[in-house]
Amino acid sequence: MRMAFRFILPLLLVLGGTAWVAAPLVGDLIERWFRADVEMRSQLVFHSVQDTVAGLAADTADRKAGRRIAELFQRIALDERVLAIGLCGADGQLRQRSPAWPKAMACPPFPTAGQSFTVERLDGGPVLSATFPVAADRPQLGSLVILHDLRFIERRSSSAEIYLAAALAVLALAAAVVTVLVARFTLRGWVKAVRRGLASQPGDGAVSPEVAPLVREMRKMIRELEAPRALTEAIRIDWSPDSLKSLLRDELPGAEVLVVSNREPYIHNHDGDTVTVQRPASGLVTALEPVMRACGGTWIAHGSGSADQLTVDANDRLMVPPDRPAYTLRRVWLSEEDQDGYYYGFANEGMWPLCHIAFIRPTFRASDWDRYVAVNRTFAEAVVAEARTPDPVILVQDYHFALLPRMIRERLPEATVITFWHIPWPNPEVFSICPWKEEILDGLLGSSILGFHTQFHCLNFLESVDRFLECHIDREHSVVRASAGTTLVRPYPISIEWPPAALAGQPPVEECRARVRERFGLAPDLHLAVGVERFDYTKGIADRFRAVASLLESHPEWIGRMALLQVAAPTRGRLAAYRDTQAEAQAVADEVNARFGRDGWAPIILVPRHHEPDEVFTLFRAADLCLVSSLHDGMNLVAKEFVAARDDGDGVLVLSTFAGASRELLEALIVNPYDIRGMGEAIQAGLSMPAEQRRERMKLMREMVGEHNIHYWAGRMLLDAARMRKRRQIEREIVAVAAAPARPAEDRTTKGKRGKT
Repeated sequence: MRMAFRFILPLLLVLGGTAWVAAPLVGDLIERWFRADVEMRSQLVFHSVQDTVAGLAADTADRKAGRRIAELFQRIALDERVLAIGLCGADGQLRQRSPAWPKAMACPPFPTAGQSFTVERLDGGPVLSATFPVAADRPQLGSLVILHDLRFIERRSSSAEIYLAAALAVLALAAAVVTVLVARFTLRGWVKAVRRGLASQPGDGAVSPEVAPLVREMRKMIRELEAPRALTEAIRIDWSPDSLKSLLRDELPGAEVLVVSNREPYIHNHDGDTVTVQRPASGLVTALEPVMRACGGTWIAHGSGSADQLTVDANDRLMVPPDRPAYTLRRVWLSEEDQDGYYYGFANEGMWPLCHIAFIRPTFRASDWDRYVAVNRTFAEAVVAEARTPDPVILVQDYHFALLPRMIRERLPEATVITFWHIPWPNPEVFSICPWKEEILDGLLGSSILGFHTQFHCLNFLESVDRFLECHIDREHSVVRASAGTTLVRPYPISIEWPPAALAGQPPVEECRARVRERFGLAPDLHLAVGVERFDYTKGIADRFRAVASLLESHPEWIGRMALLQVAAPTRGRLAAYRDTQAEAQAVADEVNARFGRDGWAPIILVPRHHEPDEVFTLFRAADLCLVSSLHDGMNLVAKEFVAARDDGDGVLVLSTFAGASRELLEALIVNPYDIRGMGEAIQAGLSMPAEQRRERMKLMREMVGEHNIHYWAGRMLLDAARMRKRRQIEREIVAVAAAPARPAEDRTTKGKRGKT
């Protein structure tokens, strides 16, 4: 009975609503139809008597003419639809009329266009007035007016609406009854088959072939739900390369893993007559490279090194890392025009400033967009070429490839595409600046899973989709359902390897301090703050230097007793905004040093070159304080690397509130990088902090980074991907079972017995 109501009530409501909407339309159609018929009949009446009326009206001296007109009008008025007929003079006075002519009815205006039709509402109901000139060439003869009673139209329209509602009600009831019967018998058969399969033992042949795959999946899911909770918690916390491999083996057996990024993890460059290998200064590479070492697979990236083409095989592949090969690097070659338009143009002059609140105006050019589309298509072809299976797990990285997920989905519909957006996602108002916003959103929604650093960025994305695309958003579960598929939107705060590989060869902290002070000519008792960035306008390097000046102004006791060592790798030098950033940072550093420097001491030491990871970790271990003052950042892994480098449990982190890491590293000194004085006071607090408080804060931050490491980040995404693949498999099997022709249970039982015999 409950099932019947679930089907009957919605159908009745839908069809009732349809009847309610359609009835006025049907009534209007009938009214227009009958009115056209009445107008046509009026014309026929007029043309049949026109000559007679014209002759009689012209003979005004003959009294018999008036009686003959009256008799003619009485005969015409005998028609059931003609209410009355009259002859109006050129002066607008009624000369002749039939007896039923309404007293309140005056002569209509003379028709200047040959004829006219008007509807007037009288006490008895609507009346159609059809007016015709008696003779077009003799307007003095007046006009013939034929009145029609239109009340019959309203009666027939009401009857049609009642019949329509009754017909739809009968149709709804019949459809609901048939649907309920079919659903009941189908569901009853399914339930019996599944129950019989779950009650039987695996391998005893009692499960029907149609539901056997579904029963197997349900048994496996039940076993997983019955697993000990302690084991689940242990797996959740203890993430390592081994646990990541176990995850792939158990949850994604046989899955092929592909990573796509613009930047490659290893760059080969010419250095004179030799070829050197360089690790780029990229948070993305820092995060993903340990995952690939653990998982294996193929990393597809742009080959940007001057010697990259010399080190690959005939298929543009090589095994990396160079010392212990663990996965394949597939290089994609781009022309100078591609890099100018796709990378320097649309990606870094358009999307990068659009997504970062750093007050740099985005630049969007149609030619850059065309290159961006073309390069995304090139990478899609590389992904398809590298995929050895129809359903690989593909990790697409960052804003360089917003269109790639949809392109992959079109070529590999069974693939599980995980896209991670490494930079912030702006609010809808800011995102609306982009001329190709719909294409970018649609491209990203080709992903199975779309990840951001924070829940705030996820909400911004969902709001953008809601504003600019036609789709359904399940905000409770953060799922976007569009016509082309379903996308899960989740926060996955990225992290670093734990323990970091760069920490393995580091000397003790005291030795690191001595090396760094000797290298830069610093006094042994000098308090050292460090910053490690790229020369990017989002990092706030110049403002960091101004904060040091503010510190020295407010607390002159630190003059000669502290210094900021800023390491900054030049980047994107083709773009004026980045060249200006480096020039501004150098100018501010020179100004602060000229103002406060003395006797061989300078408060700011700016080193504008790339440092390898082991060099960076040595600086971190030598420092008393690390300053991360990003104006806007997705995560900023420098903060987590500093924490990971301090295995001595000491050190202070000053961290921008606009970096994603501030949502996790709550024990850092959180600052507003736009508040120069406040940032200077935070540096003062960090340099003056008691050792006990420093160690307590560092302990908590190290626990967080150690637990939520890069393997935890990757594991969460891969677990979500595994669940999604399982759900898709169950859905496919359900569809296959539903599409299979049903066979009687007796036939299946007999067949099973014969097979055993």
